[in-house]
Amino acid sequence: MTMTQSDSPSPDHIRAFRTENPNMRERDLADKLKISEAQLIAAYCGEGVTRVEAHPDKVIGAAQTLGEVMALTRNPSCVNEKVGVYDNYRSGNHAAMVLNGDIDLRIFPSHWCHAYMVEKETDNGIRRSLQVFDAAGDAVHKIFLRESSDLAAWEQARTELRLADQAQTLAVSERKPDEPPKADLSKLDILRKEWARMTDTHQFMRLTSKLKMNRLGAYRIAGAPFVRALAPETVDQMLHRVAGSGMEIMVFTGNRGCIQIHSGPVETLKAMGPWQNVLDPRFNLHLRLDHIAEVWAVEKPTQRGPAVSVEAFNAEGGLIAQFFGVGLEGRDSRAEWGKLVASLEGLNTQVPA
Repeated sequence: MTMTQSDSPSPDHIRAFRTENPNMRERDLADKLKISEAQLIAAYCGEGVTRVEAHPDKVIGAAQTLGEVMALTRNPSCVNEKVGVYDNYRSGNHAAMVLNGDIDLRIFPSHWCHAYMVEKETDNGIRRSLQVFDAAGDAVHKIFLRESSDLAAWEQARTELRLADQAQTLAVSERKPDEPPKADLSKLDILRKEWARMTDTHQFMRLTSKLKMNRLGAYRIAGAPFVRALAPETVDQMLHRVAGSGMEIMVFTGNRGCIQIHSGPVETLKAMGPWQNVLDPRFNLHLRLDHIAEVWAVEKPTQRGPAVSVEAFNAEGGLIAQFFGVGLEGRDSRAEWGKLVASLEGLNTQVPA
């Protein structure tokens, strides 16, 4: 189903509402107006906003010219922000990636549907960003310029990527809900047998797909030694134990169109309301603790030893974030991470499959 433009408030109404609520975040403004964030941004086309080509080859191609920027990927419950340079982009029809020390992305091009270059007046001057949205108008990935970014490259990218259509309205599809857990107890023996044979974590999604299950459904029935149910509060406890310890972890945050990965230490935690925040110079994480409904400690065999993760899900079964130990040569925190995860308190009761 597509939302027609007549269903939405007019661009004039959208801009007036934003003027009346200058301190409200874009996502919250859009929710109040019952529109998508992309429709909010589109209302400013020609007024600081330029609609541009959305394909990752174009967007990341431009990002690679901008110098140091901040990359942001989020879902409704978790925001991952990394400072770095876009480099080592690998294109692909089904999946693409950016892979370097700071910015580490897995990109799914079919969900990169709309993109805008945005210049917004703030108290600290003009804030420039390149924002990508999916068919429903939800944010997939955003790139924010910093003081040292290349403004000439920004202007060139805007000229090269600009689309002829600069309409202030945008038709979007209905947002797809999170997929609820899918399990099949009749295939439990196959799941466990194939799980034990895995040599790479990426084989897991192929396995669940073959068995017509999904990640959370498989976790709910697999049992020991593959998974262990944890209390929702263990994610916050884990972050407190990692913070300042020197242990390096990987934090995966994603949506249907992009997964962003932080690999490194966590230093500074600061809770604000329901949010737990990592506020480090080149990495910020914002996590809604009250959205965490289910947590699993998961172990998957690989050629380099077991991959142990802590994975948080919302009440609808959607994946919020995953946490692993860094296993890079010379920076191997996996043993220390494994001990930490093993010490997290498990749930006494089994989650129903």
